[in-house]
Amino acid sequence: MDFASLAAQLNTGKILPEAIVILTILIILIGDLIQGRSSSRWVPYAAIGGCLAAVGALALQWDTGNAAAFFGEFNADALSIVFRGIIVLSAAVTVPMSIRYVEQSGTALAEFLGILLTATLGGMFLSGADELVTIFVSLETLSISSYLLTGYMKRDPRSNEAALKYLLIGAASSAIFLYGVSLLYGLSGGEVRLSAIANNLAVSTGESSIGLVIALVFVIAGIAFKVAAVPFHQWTPDVYEGSPTPVVAFLSVGSKAAGFALAIRLLVTTFPLVADEWRFVFTALAILSMVLGNIVALAQTSMKRMLAYSSIGQAGFMMIGLVIGSDAGYASMIFYLMVYLFMNLGGFTCVILFSLRTGTDQISEYAGLYQKDPLLTLCLCLCLLSLGGIPPLAGFFGKLYIFWA
Repeated sequence: MDFASLAAQLNTGKILPEAIVILTILIILIGDLIQGRSSSRWVPYAAIGGCLAAVGALALQWDTGNAAAFFGEFNADALSIVFRGIIVLSAAVTVPMSIRYVEQSGTALAEFLGILLTATLGGMFLSGADELVTIFVSLETLSISSYLLTGYMKRDPRSNEAALKYLLIGAASSAIFLYGVSLLYGLSGGEVRLSAIANNLAVSTGESSIGLVIALVFVIAGIAFKVAAVPFHQWTPDVYEGSPTPVVAFLSVGSKAAGFALAIRLLVTTFPLVADEWRFVFTALAILSMVLGNIVALAQTSMKRMLAYSSIGQAGFMMIGLVIGSDAGYASMIFYLMVYLFMNLGGFTCVILFSLRTGTDQISEYAGLYQKDPLLTLCLCLCLLSLGGIPPLAGFFGKLYIFWA
């Protein structure tokens, strides 16, 4: 194999956005190592700049020919570009939300941003992974970074409790997902690339259909945990309530987007033989998530717990796009995710500003907020009404597009 052929198959330019994020992480950590606490003056700007540069690199990759990279293990197609863009944008918006919150807690900002960008990196690779090992490594990069972010406020007992719960339940879900993936590996005769697995399963479906259904059950359980779908949502309210609010904001968007990217890539490519079955399962999960998430949210007294249950309900709407299974369905899901990014992160920004002033996130404390801060009240109302799908706000059109698709 000559060098030109090797370079063409590696196609390393396709992971330029991820390379920019890695470089940003190194700059932040080395700068903090050299300058110490004084680096907090420029570190947030470096993180935001790196994220925006990654978004620009993704935009330049749109419709640039061959999307396969690293011998087909990474797919930088249009679907991957959009989901990677959503994840890195959610990180870029989370950074300015984190500055005062982290500094007020007395913890190191540079380390926090380094872990946040590492989680972003895992989500970006997961969105384009086209091979089982890459999928699992990317998933664990995102998961482990999320555990660290959840427990980053070491002096806060609620943060420590949330991190422990997230770690234990997350480790169990990763084990379940890995078991499903290992079944796929065995049923396909030792293949790791998704397209090759699908081809081999199509040939041997007669003798391995029961094993295929079992693998599907474990894979769906692992994915449903990541997107916080009912009944795999039990971790969400406690983790969201105890975690630092900027972390909750990122998990509610970035982690969810990575989970849906994985669902589309893995289920559509690998399980066409049981497509009706997994669509039926996700239909049930979507209905349960929409009903339970929105009803239970009404009974909450904490704003963060209410938004946690709201995110479960929003995941149900996104699952409708996955169930549709057409280009229009995926487009409606992506559009709703982009709308959800801004209305949910906007809502969490308002919650952070309020909690920095009052030290609480109890809904009862929001009484009379309009008289104290009309602008904050207006922004919070717009975000919450948009999450509820009230016309003529963007959330209404997002839901309308999903049902129209």
